[in-house]
Amino acid sequence: MKLGLHYWNFSTPAEPAQLAPTLAETARIAEQAGVSAFTVMDHYFQMEGMATAEEPMLEAYTTLGFLAAKTERITLGVLVTGVMYRYPGLLAKIVTTLDVLSGGRARLGLGASWYEREQRGLGVPVVPVRERFERLEETLQICQQMWSDDNGPFEGRHYQLTETLNVPGPISRPRPPIMIGGGGEKRTLLLVARYADSCNLFGSPADVAHKLDVLRDHCASEGRDYADIAKTVLVTRPALADVDAFVAEVAEYAALGVTEVQIMPQGHPVEFAKQLAERRVAERLAEIPAG
Repeated sequence: MKLGLHYWNFSTPAEPAQLAPTLAETARIAEQAGVSAFTVMDHYFQMEGMATAEEPMLEAYTTLGFLAAKTERITLGVLVTGVMYRYPGLLAKIVTTLDVLSGGRARLGLGASWYEREQRGLGVPVVPVRERFERLEETLQICQQMWSDDNGPFEGRHYQLTETLNVPGPISRPRPPIMIGGGGEKRTLLLVARYADSCNLFGSPADVAHKLDVLRDHCASEGRDYADIAKTVLVTRPALADVDAFVAEVAEYAALGVTEVQIMPQGHPVEFAKQLAERRVAERLAEIPAG
């Protein structure tokens, strides 16, 4: 089982000048402790429900570009990119740039986007849910085309590209892996079966088991090998409050075929990363047998 760190809170420390060194130190310690992936959210306002919208938030891909220069092995991604926030051709170029500059460590996380307050606040078009998913599917198709040898046009309902030129191409082979986040059973998991290299779910082991059964059915209908899709889970249980209980829960996910879990730092992120190292959390997860 691999461990990912999902960095969601930029409120600690409070001084903006300390954000960069805190990010860099957290990622460095996490990488040394065996954490295999570092992700950030694609938000411009903090998510209400997690904190107030006025809490600090950094743009995702700029943040990952900074971290690419501060780390050596850890995978870098957004959990997950909101489909309405960037034109698909430009998104493919952004992720390609991150992949090239990080030495092949980028992955593309995509979702349908949902946070209307920040969209309306910053002038991002707000469209019906059905259209968001149509745009999500076209974005997946465009990114795959831009990461192929096909430099030709793309004609979709929502996006039209006259040429999908993307030079230099990504270092990752055959391309940066694509993760789709969300557990929507009719649309999201169907798109996972059609396009994704991995999915990202959340919920109890029982909830995740149900979602994976739905994904398995979609794979059967789409002619996709279910085993080819990596299963990942964002775990909301505080990892350090009771490490034994956390490891036991992760073992339940592993029995379902999950191969990576992400956790969110609590408190000061540098101290959180140090505690991960001291308590050998990543090492203990690596010892969990695959399901």
